[in-house]
Amino acid sequence: MGIYLHIPFCKKACHYCNFHFSTSLKQKDALLKALLRELELRQDYLPEAPLESVYLGGGTPSLLSVGELEQIFIQINRLFQLSPDAEITLEANPDDINPEVLADWRNYTPINRLSIGIQSFDEAELVWMNRAHHAHEARACMEQAQRAGFENLTVDLIYGSPLLSDAQWAENLRIVTAQGIPHLSCYCLTVEEGTALDHFVKKGKSQPVDEEKAARQLEFLMDYSAKAGYEQYEISNFAQPGYYARHNSSYWKGAPYLGIGPSAHSFNGSSRQWNIANNALYIRSSKRSHSSRTGSANTGATVQRIHHDRPENQLGLFPGADSKLWAYFFKLFSGARAGVGCSGHGGATGTIISA
Repeated sequence: MGIYLHIPFCKKACHYCNFHFSTSLKQKDALLKALLRELELRQDYLPEAPLESVYLGGGTPSLLSVGELEQIFIQINRLFQLSPDAEITLEANPDDINPEVLADWRNYTPINRLSIGIQSFDEAELVWMNRAHHAHEARACMEQAQRAGFENLTVDLIYGSPLLSDAQWAENLRIVTAQGIPHLSCYCLTVEEGTALDHFVKKGKSQPVDEEKAARQLEFLMDYSAKAGYEQYEISNFAQPGYYARHNSSYWKGAPYLGIGPSAHSFNGSSRQWNIANNALYIRSSKRSHSSRTGSANTGATVQRIHHDRPENQLGLFPGADSKLWAYFFKLFSGARAGVGCSGHGGATGTIISA
């Protein structure tokens, strides 16, 4: 059981991303107040039990100052009971990470896990994606986090892009595993409708995803990670023993979770709710002293929902699967959304979940 908080701000708009975010920080203060207000309004949503996890996703939560993060955790501690060993994850981009901010996170917040949105170590590919960081920052941030005392780290990588050769994909994986990062989240690039990438592909300015190459890179990922001592415990997630993402795994297992912030989804064990994906309307609704939910669904309302919620059909949790079987599933469902986000998105979409 956990809480997901969606922080909907980014420095830049990645060309492939269709999650809810804004590149303007003008509403940041007002939205933070709205988040704190929603936590109070919905403090009785979850069963009375200690929280096992808290996940700050986005967007880019590492844009928040340490003081703003402290406000969030003070409110959570006031309203909820946290398990003594709760997993508390902050999504962070490499360009926001430096020794000073890492020390602040360690000393003034309960954050004990970082999810770093690296995506690639190739400069040309980062530029093509319109990422805010550079390749040298992608390499440096991992070592800096480890030196600061963050042992529980996960890194996001993307495969299947037109610029990513098989050799560079192997090098991306080698860099992460050589650094001793205990968890990997690897997503296949997909062209989402309405994104800049979608526009580029339709205009012939960018190549579409080569599904054969993407399937080949997925198969290599599975073989390489297994040999390096990682267990594939979900479609996109690989971990060394003892480093499974507890928050992420709880989604697949059907545990209750509370989603706070614009576009965030919640599940109380029997029904799902979701918040409006609009910052201004979300802020306005919090001022009217009521929740900003815009929809809900009983888990048995549709055949698709029943199918998704049955444990035997939770395809996401599938430890020990053969790589050729996964490559077959990739080809079979290649038209489906693969879950690429700027740095991972927790419960912000209700369907696509990063670790």
